[in-house]
Amino acid sequence: MKTTFLLSILAVLLLSSCGPTLTPFTQQVYEQGNFNDGELKRIQFYLSDDIVLRRELTGGRTRVVQGEIKIVNGRKVEQVVIPRGTPGTVVLQPGGNRLAVSFEQSDEQYLVFGPNPTMGDRYTLLASDQRPRFSIVTYGGKKWRVDRDDSYATLMVDLEKANSVAVRSRTAQGRTID
Repeated sequence: MKTTFLLSILAVLLLSSCGPTLTPFTQQVYEQGNFNDGELKRIQFYLSDDIVLRRELTGGRTRVVQGEIKIVNGRKVEQVVIPRGTPGTVVLQPGGNRLAVSFEQSDEQYLVFGPNPTMGDRYTLLASDQRPRFSIVTYGGKKWRVDRDDSYATLMVDLEKANSVAVRSRTAQGRTID
């Protein structure tokens, strides 16, 4: 009985050590990594928490490409859910220390993240407008509402893999004339 219990604990420890250990992506990680644009695009980012994007659809024809339509308080609302743990990649750097990260196949559908001083300089979702209960973000060229709590979603990274991206280098052997 005791041996079975110990083997079970050992198996759990071994299996849990196989997966990536995700760490919040912070300004300090960004500066220490000294990542260039190409390196940032090769780092796999993950989302710390769910983000739910909502926008009210106006009358007339509506065309929904991704997401779903819901009826909320008698209004048609388009909604896109990006679940916690969703992998994403950097598609561009809009300036400064901001990163545009796409969690979909289209480079046009991205969210912008940047260091948040109130959260230890973690890269959190950036909004164009902050209100008491929600924030406004741009996604796919359209304005969307995000609940206030969702705006604290953080970019996560497997630090070991991110550091290996920056360390990859080689030395040219030179070329001589025959």
